Amino acid sequence: MSEEKKNNNPKKDKPLKNWAVLSGIAIQMGVTIFLFAWGGKKIDEKYPHENDWFTILGVIFGVAISLYAVLKQLKQLNK
Repeated sequence: MSEEKKNNNPKKDKPLKNWAVLSGIAIQMGVTIFLFAWGGKKIDEKYPHENDWFTILGVIFGVAISLYAVLKQLKQLNK
């Protein structure tokens, strides 16, 4: 009978899994943005100029890529 209850309501086991996935997404997003910003900063150090354009572009690309990854993972989470 306990097996029937587990099979009838599979959503009760999902909150913990969803919480773990969502916290992992936040860490992944932070690491992605950091790596792109760090890479842009290194390029700016190698090729100095008036503004830090590569750092700015690195942050923008990092945010865009991390948002794409988050949306893709959330789409899979809702299935």
